[in-house]
Amino acid sequence: MHNNITETDSLKYVGELVTSCPICGYKRFTIRNYMYNVMLVGRVILSIGICKQCGYRSTDVKLAEARGPKRIVFHVKNEQDLNALIIRSSKARITIPELGLELEPGPASEGFITTIEGLLHRFRDMLDLVCRKEANETCRRKQQELHEAIEGRKRFRVIIEDPEGASAIIPNYRPH
Repeated sequence: MHNNITETDSLKYVGELVTSCPICGYKRFTIRNYMYNVMLVGRVILSIGICKQCGYRSTDVKLAEARGPKRIVFHVKNEQDLNALIIRSSKARITIPELGLELEPGPASEGFITTIEGLLHRFRDMLDLVCRKEANETCRRKQQELHEAIEGRKRFRVIIEDPEGASAIIPNYRPH
């Protein structure tokens, strides 16, 4: 499970679904669902899918309670703000305009729980892959901007637009 889940947290198995694997078509792709209570957000459903045939894995996170569309704007002003917890549903779009970064939802999108710093590391990993193929000044400049943001030396906004309202940003998050 995710690093933010501890032994004292309430993680409850709520059922599973067996379907076909979206990658290899194996008929025994198992998706297990767990209910988890996230402080300041409420109950979320973690869905974890595993194909024993090809090894494909998928994860998603959704709020257990229905909510309307939501737009969240979080201003990162210092290094402490990088610890804010992000809960992103698979339907949510995340943008960081000051860094020119976007994470669009799509058919294979997964929900996740991470910190803003963790989100920046995800973007860095994707950017590093692109820059290996396109080693140019623009890539180097983007990598440097992202590095400054990860170190808390650059101010920026994280914007989440979620049509289902299932995403959240929890400032000042401290695991128990």
